[in-house]
Amino acid sequence: MWLKPEEVLLKSALKLWVPERSNRYFVLQRRRGYGEDGGGLAGLLMGTLDAVLDSTSKVAPFRILHQTPDSQVYWSIACGASREEITEHWDWLEHNIMKTLSVFDSNEDVTSFVQGKIRGLIAEEGKGSFIKEDDPEKFREAILKFEKCFGLPEQEKLVTYYSCSYWRGRVPCQGWLYLSTNFFSFYSFLLGAEIKLVISWDEISKLEKTSNVILTESIHVCSRGEDHYFSMFLHINETFLLMEQLANYAVRRLFDKETFENDLVLHDPLQITKRGLENRAHSEQFSAFFRLPKEETLKEVHECDLWVPFCHFNALGKMCISENYICFASQDGSLYSLIIPLREVIAVEKADTANKGVNISAKGKRAFRFTELRDFEHLVAKLRFRIGATSSPQHATSMEVVATSDSDNLVDYYEGRLMADQKGSSNAVSTEALMTVFHPQDADNLDSKMLKEKMKEQSWKILFVECGRGVSMFRTKRTRDLVLRGIPENLRGELWLLFSGAVNDMATNLGYYTELVEKSKGTCTLATDEIERDLRRSLPEHPAFQSDTGISALRRVLTAYAYRNPKIGYCQAMNILTSVLLLYAKEEEAFWLLVAVCERMLPDYFNRRIIGALVDQAVFEELIKDHLPQLTDHMTDMTFFSSVSLSWFLTLFISVLPIESAVSVVDCFFYDGIKAILQLGLAVLDYNMDKLLTCKDDAEAVTVLNRFFDSVTNKDSPLPPAVQQASNLNDAKSCHPKVDITDLIRESNEKYGDIRSEDVERMRCRNRLYVIQTLEVTTKQNVLRVVSQDVKFSLSDLEELYELFKKEHFLSCYWSANSPVLRHHDPSLPYLDQYRIDCQQFRVLYHLLSPWAHCENRDSLALWTFRLLDENSDCLINFKEFACALDIMYNGSFTDKLKLLFKLHIHPAFTQVECLSSSKGDELSKEELIHFSQLNVSSPVDSQEADALKRSPEKGKEKMDIQAYLKQWQDELLKKEENIKDLPRMNQFQFIQFSKTLYNMFHGDPEEELLYRAIATVTTLLLKMEEVGRRLQSPTSPAKSPASAAQSIMEGQDATKTDSTPQQTERKKAERFCRDYHEWSFAFEQILASLLNEPALVRFFEKPLDIKAKIENAKTSQLKARSRV
Repeated sequence: MWLKPEEVLLKSALKLWVPERSNRYFVLQRRRGYGEDGGGLAGLLMGTLDAVLDSTSKVAPFRILHQTPDSQVYWSIACGASREEITEHWDWLEHNIMKTLSVFDSNEDVTSFVQGKIRGLIAEEGKGSFIKEDDPEKFREAILKFEKCFGLPEQEKLVTYYSCSYWRGRVPCQGWLYLSTNFFSFYSFLLGAEIKLVISWDEISKLEKTSNVILTESIHVCSRGEDHYFSMFLHINETFLLMEQLANYAVRRLFDKETFENDLVLHDPLQITKRGLENRAHSEQFSAFFRLPKEETLKEVHECDLWVPFCHFNALGKMCISENYICFASQDGSLYSLIIPLREVIAVEKADTANKGVNISAKGKRAFRFTELRDFEHLVAKLRFRIGATSSPQHATSMEVVATSDSDNLVDYYEGRLMADQKGSSNAVSTEALMTVFHPQDADNLDSKMLKEKMKEQSWKILFVECGRGVSMFRTKRTRDLVLRGIPENLRGELWLLFSGAVNDMATNLGYYTELVEKSKGTCTLATDEIERDLRRSLPEHPAFQSDTGISALRRVLTAYAYRNPKIGYCQAMNILTSVLLLYAKEEEAFWLLVAVCERMLPDYFNRRIIGALVDQAVFEELIKDHLPQLTDHMTDMTFFSSVSLSWFLTLFISVLPIESAVSVVDCFFYDGIKAILQLGLAVLDYNMDKLLTCKDDAEAVTVLNRFFDSVTNKDSPLPPAVQQASNLNDAKSCHPKVDITDLIRESNEKYGDIRSEDVERMRCRNRLYVIQTLEVTTKQNVLRVVSQDVKFSLSDLEELYELFKKEHFLSCYWSANSPVLRHHDPSLPYLDQYRIDCQQFRVLYHLLSPWAHCENRDSLALWTFRLLDENSDCLINFKEFACALDIMYNGSFTDKLKLLFKLHIHPAFTQVECLSSSKGDELSKEELIHFSQLNVSSPVDSQEADALKRSPEKGKEKMDIQAYLKQWQDELLKKEENIKDLPRMNQFQFIQFSKTLYNMFHGDPEEELLYRAIATVTTLLLKMEEVGRRLQSPTSPAKSPASAAQSIMEGQDATKTDSTPQQTERKKAERFCRDYHEWSFAFEQILASLLNEPALVRFFEKPLDIKAKIENAKTSQLKARSRV
C-alpha cells in the first residue's frame, strides 16, 4: 500500500528494521521479528508495539523508503503485509521511476518528484473510496491492519476504529476496536499474548454504557451469553453512538427487510461511513423532536437568537434547517420551539446588519426574526433558493393555497380542494368529525361543565393571539400546561393534527387519501377480513359507531391504511385508536393521524410481532425498577407488568379508561409522545402501590388495577351522559373513590416529569436489541422442539446446527445490497420457514458438516442432496429438511444411508453435472450450482409464489384458505414411512454415477483397498444378475452382455491398478462400460442385498460418526469459507 511520504530517521530505525533490497534511491526493509529470523524476544516486542501504536507503517512487516544520498533522513512511501505485495511495489518503482530520476540534477528535485508521484498514486487509488473520511491516509492504514488481523472478506466495510482497553477478568488489554458494517472486532498483542475478538452485530443482545468502582466509564457488550467490557476511550459517547447505530442497522437489515429495502441510505453497506452515520443520527433526532416526516434530513444547524414578540425578548437557541423546514428550539430552559414549513414562507430578507439578522415572512401575516447568525448573508441566499425549490410539482398544489388569517382553522383551506377531489367519487369521504355530527354542542347550554369548556377554549384563543395559530405557532411551556389540563372538544382534532406532525403529511399529499380509498375499494385480503370482523367492536357503546356513518368511515380509513402499508396491514387495537381519532378529526385527518402514530410515534407497534410495544414495555419495566423499587422487590416476576400493560401501550389507555378520560391521555400523547404514556403508567402503579403490595398473586393485582381504571372520571367533560362510560358504573363499582384524569395526569408530570424524551429513546435503542434477541430465542426453541422429534442428534448439537444454519443465512445478507436471500426471512411465516437457505448456502454448510464432504464430487453430492430436500421446488430448504438429511448421514442405519445415496442418484434429485471450467475439476461455480439446482423445476417463480401463498395466505390478495392449512397439517400427521419397494429403478447412467460416488467415499479410509475390491465385486454380481434376468426375458439379447461388460471393467481395473489412483481407475471402467452396453436398470432391493454381502461395506456405513468435531470446526471456519466463496 502506498503511503503519504513521511520523514524517517534511519539511524534510530536500524534496530527495528532489516534491509533486504536497495538501490540508489530506494530501500526495501523487513521488520525485525518477521520472516527468517523468526520470533523470539524481538518478535514479542515488535508484536506488542504493533498492537499498541497507531500507524500501519510501523505495523506492516515490510516497507519501502525513499533515500536521499548522503543524508540520514529517509521518506517512507509504501508498506506491505506480505512479501508479494511489497515486491510488486518495488518492481513498479524500478520499472517506472528509476529511469526518470536519473535526469534530475539535485537531490531536492528527486525527492519532490517522488513525493508528488506517490501522492498522485494515493489520490488515484483512493478516488471515491476514502473521500468521505476525515483523514484518508490514516484510514487507509487502519484498513490494512483490519484486513491483516481478521481476514474478513474484502467487501466488509470498515466504518471507524478506536484505541481502547478490553477487560479479561480484572486485567485490561490495550488494543484497537474496529467497527465495520457487520462486525465489531478487537485486536491486542501484548508480550506474546494475542487477543482477537470478532462478533457480528446481529448476535448482540445488550449494548450499554456502564460504570463501577474499577471502570469509571465503559461499554458493555453481551453476545451469546458472554459479557465483554471495553474502556479507556478518548471519546466514549461518540464510540457508543456509532456502535448503537451499527447494531440497529444490522437488526433492521436482517430482521426488518421491508423497511430496510426502502431506506436508500442504509441499503448499500459499502456506502456507510462514520460521518454518514453521525449525520443520520442527528437527522433522526431532529425529525423526532419536531415531529417531521422521516424523510427529512438535517442540513444545517446555526446558533442564533429568536425574537419572541409576546415576551419581548430574544430566546437563545439553535436554528435547524432541512429540505422543507426551518425549525428553532431554545437552549435556555424556557421551552420555546418553532416550526416554519418552507411551503408557508413568502419571503426571506436581511434585517439589521449589525445584529446579523434574518427576517422570514410567512402566510397569515406572520413574521419571524432571527439574529446573531454567522454568515447570515449566505444563509439568506440559500433559503431564498430553497423557497424557489418548494415551487416544484410536489409542492405546487400547496403553494396555490390562499393565506388564511391567524384565527382560521388549521385545515380549513384544504376543504375546497378536498371537496373537488371527492366529486365523482363513488366512495364519499366524510368531511366532518363524528363528534360534531352526533353530539353538536348547544350554545345555549350554560351548565358548569359547558362553562369550564368555554373557559378552556378562551384560554387557547388567548394563546393563539399571542403565539400564533397553525403549524408555525410558538410552542411554549404555557402550551404544554394547557394540554395537560385537557384540550377543548372543538379544538381537539386541529391540535392533534398539529402536535403529531400529521398536518405536514396532509399538506404535502393533497388528494392522496381519496385516491387510496378508490384503489382499496373492493380489495379482499386477510387484512380486510379482520377489519370487517372488528368494525362493530370499536367503541360499540358510542352512537357514532352504532350507525352506518361511523362504521363506513372507520372501514375506509383502516382499509386505506392497510392498502398503503401492507407490511403492517391491519393489527388489532388499530380499530380502537382510529375510532377515537374519527370522533374528533375529519376522515382524511384521522387517516394522517393514524399514519403518524403507526409510522413515527409508535414505530413497529402494529405488526405481527409488535416489537415496538415489547420494546416500550421493557423500557417501562426499567423505569419501574428506577422509580418504584419497592414494587419490583415485591413482585417476583417482572413479566406481570408486561402482560398487564400491553393494552395500555397498544391503545394509549383507550381500552382501559372511559372514553371521556382516555381522550385526555391522547392529548398528552400527541404533545409529549410515548413519554406521556410511560409517566401515566408509573402514576397508576404508584397510586395503587399499597394495594398492589398486599396482593398475593397476579390475578388479584389485575383486579386492583381494573377497579382503579373503572373509577377514573373526567369531571369537566362536556359529553352527554349517554356517551360517558364512567357514568354507567354500577353501584358496586361506584363505592370505589373517584379519581379525576386531570389530577392523575398532573401528578404523573409532577412526580415523573424529569424523564426526558432523549432518555426514553436511548432506553428504546438499548432494549430493542434485547427484545429482538429474545424473540429469536423463542423462534429457536420452537424450531428445536419440532425438529428434535425427528432426529437423533442431542439437543445441544441440534442447537449448534441451528446457529450455523441461521448464520449462513445472515452471511449471505452481509455483503450484497440486493441479496435475494434477504427476501427469504419472513417473521410472519411459521417458525420452521422463517429461515431458509438456497443451494449455494447449502453447499457451504455441506462442505463444513457432511461426513461425505471429502468426496471428489462433493459439489455434485451437495447439489443432488439439495434437490432431493427441495420437495416444493422453490429452490429453498428449511432447517428441518437440512437437519434430517444430516441425521441420516450421521445416525442413520446402513439401509437409511444407502437409501439416501440411492435417491441422490435418481430423479428428481439427480441431474447430469458438467463443470464449464475444466481447470476446476468437479468444483462448480456459484452460477453453475444455481443453474443445476433449478433444472427440471416447473415454473420456479410460479411455484415459489404459490408456495408462499400456501404458507402465508395473507400475503396474497385472496382470502385465507383454512382448509388448505388443515389439509397440510393432516398430511403431515398421516405421513407414512417410505417403502423401499416404491423407489424407482436406477438406470445405467445413474448407476455409473452411483458407483463413482461410492469409490470417492472410500478414499482415505483405513480399509480403502478392501472397500474398492468389495464394490467391484458387488458391481460384477449386480451385472451378472441383470444378464440372467435379461436372458430369461429375451433369448436374443445383444452381443455385448452386462456380464461381459463387467469383465471388461475388471480387466481395466487390473490393467490400471499399478499406475492409476482408484478414482481414476473406476472412472475409466465406468466410461468403458457405458460405451459397451445401454439397456439395463437396477432396483434398490438388488443393490441393498448385494452390498449386505460385503462385510467391509457394512462396517464402513455402520461405523459410528460424531458430529461434534465437525461443528466445532465449522464454527471457526464458516466465515473463512464464506470469504473463499
